[in-house]
Amino acid sequence: MKQKFCRIIALITALVLSTMHNTAFAQAEQNSFVKDSLDKYIERGMKQWQIPGLAIAIVKDGKVIVSKGYGVREFGKPEQVDENTLFIIASNSKLFTGTSIAKLDYEKKLSLNDKVTNYIPWFRLYDSNATDMANIRDMLCHRLGTKTFQGDFTFWDSNLPKDSIVWKMRYLKPIGQFRQDYGYCNSAFLVAGQILEKVTGQSWENYVEQNILQPLDMTNTYMNTAGLEQRNNVAYPHNNLYSPLTKIPFDNVDNLGPATSMVSNVKDLSKWIMMQLDSGKFNGKRILPWEVLRNTRDANILTGSRKSTVYPTHFRAYGLGVYTTDYAGKQVYWHTGGAFGMVTNVCFVPEENLGITILTNNDNQSFFEALRYQILDAYLQVPYTDRSAFLYSFFKNGMKDEASTLDAMKKRVDQKQTPELKLDDYTGEYVNTVYGKINIRKSNQMLICHFEHHPNLIGYMEYMDHNEFRITYSNIGYGIFPVKFSIKDGKAVTVEIKANDFVESDSYLFVKDPNGIVIR
Repeated sequence: MKQKFCRIIALITALVLSTMHNTAFAQAEQNSFVKDSLDKYIERGMKQWQIPGLAIAIVKDGKVIVSKGYGVREFGKPEQVDENTLFIIASNSKLFTGTSIAKLDYEKKLSLNDKVTNYIPWFRLYDSNATDMANIRDMLCHRLGTKTFQGDFTFWDSNLPKDSIVWKMRYLKPIGQFRQDYGYCNSAFLVAGQILEKVTGQSWENYVEQNILQPLDMTNTYMNTAGLEQRNNVAYPHNNLYSPLTKIPFDNVDNLGPATSMVSNVKDLSKWIMMQLDSGKFNGKRILPWEVLRNTRDANILTGSRKSTVYPTHFRAYGLGVYTTDYAGKQVYWHTGGAFGMVTNVCFVPEENLGITILTNNDNQSFFEALRYQILDAYLQVPYTDRSAFLYSFFKNGMKDEASTLDAMKKRVDQKQTPELKLDDYTGEYVNTVYGKINIRKSNQMLICHFEHHPNLIGYMEYMDHNEFRITYSNIGYGIFPVKFSIKDGKAVTVEIKANDFVESDSYLFVKDPNGIVIR
């Protein structure tokens, strides 16, 4: 018996040593990707995906092991991207908002389960029962039942005050069930930010600065997009979906601030990640109670529960401003952010003491996510797959389809068909319940569309055929699409207008007779 026991101990010891050796060897291999292959991988990917500039930081075991930039801030200009280059981090703002609300919940200054109407009595959702039940937690986890990005064509880059956006949420007819169906909702985070202001007596911006940014020494992070172009070392936004790579205007989304308005760089974001990985501490100092972070990470709604055929994941869920998933047996937390011309991500894996952030200045690409997965694979011992090459194959086909669609519209315009009505007969004021008013007028041989809540946006409308025009937006990021008029008794009565899915996937139906307004 004793000999048998000794043999078992010896076998276990051998297995442990073997496992330690294999793990160390595997870890060395993963580190070698970051040390030896990362630069080439990024440079190749940026060239293939046409990304002018990219910044990245990787945090491992309490240290920033990578913090650098690649490429240029503006296409065709020499100024380089570095670790301090500013990007709009967009929806990566959401976890700062969720964390702030969770802190107030921890301090008993509010409860995540408090009804919204306790703080904003006039708040309404489309369904009265949902209005009665809606609480602060619902605002922070995308479970109102609305469609992803629903209402954002109205809200994004608009001149609407914050309270007007909250008011208009009552017109967003959901396609799903309240608290059952996930649908990404930017305006709901604005509601949470408005509640924060009522509870604290501070603006959302000041509260986040004083309670998170300043303690973390994030001195080059800004709460709003306003004035970004005048700051030093700024990346400029670009798009190449509807044209060759083109610089486009900066977003101004401060009216949706708690959802999307923050501006930062990888040097500062690495501090935010280090605090997340150290359970609320940074440089040995307690910044936030662990209970606050834990509350943001608890799943509030599932976004998927089936095994992925592409990645080693099985479930995906949303907390309070952050997604969570399993990845190769580890729990991963992450979020992406998209502004016109910029896409970004922040990711952390506490079980591996690993964090990643990637900021880019072309929104028409998936390389920023392919790179994140590639680094996760490297550290979590996932067999190598070129994530960029895999995603690029789908992207390339999508670009071919888009080019074909644009070419078909151009051919229809070039035929110079005679409109069914005189151009003047298509002009006038049209109204949509959610959006408000647009005004269409004639200019030479085309129509010009002006948007009530987007004074800097113009739609140039050229006739194709069958009462359908091609609209090209002055900000090419909004896209090029067909615009359809409906005619009744020889008069234009409605017009259906669409923009890039990046802002909202649904088209908007505008009605010429205000008494016949319908919700899109």
